[in-house]
Amino acid sequence: MPRDYLRLYSKIARRIDETRLARRAVGAVVKYWDASAITPLLAEEPTRNDLLNVLEKDADMLAWWGTPVEIASALARREREGLLTADEVTTALRAAHALAESWHEIVPSDSIRRTAERLLRAHPLRAADSLQLAAALIASDHDPMSLEFVCLDVRLARAAQREGFVVIGQ
Repeated sequence: MPRDYLRLYSKIARRIDETRLARRAVGAVVKYWDASAITPLLAEEPTRNDLLNVLEKDADMLAWWGTPVEIASALARREREGLLTADEVTTALRAAHALAESWHEIVPSDSIRRTAERLLRAHPLRAADSLQLAAALIASDHDPMSLEFVCLDVRLARAAQREGFVVIGQ
């Protein structure tokens, strides 16, 4: 199992390391990654290669503080549904923790909480999704055109688009 973990993480880490300096040199727009887009990087899913290509083009990731919990929830659900084995989930969680060490994390704050509360009134979002979108808005300094939003969740993607983000993954 450790070998599987290393192989999985090395696929992601190699793309991050290869492109980080080159991407910064051209000043490309940073991408905010929702848990729905990070999870397929860690478990075999049809969207995985497309998302790895997105990551290759922009290796600097922004993610919310609660994203690892959402990833763990998604992987556990796949295990309960019989889509992943316990060993595959363990491998994916190890890769998720290693990946989290490389991303820029948006930490909890009063402004994120207040923004999330507003978003719940404006969009049909679940609580965690409103926190994701609020974190992206705070990270962009309320200028959604300054970040791209990588997301596979349809409801969250629609809300992000209505807030002014360019959404990748839909």
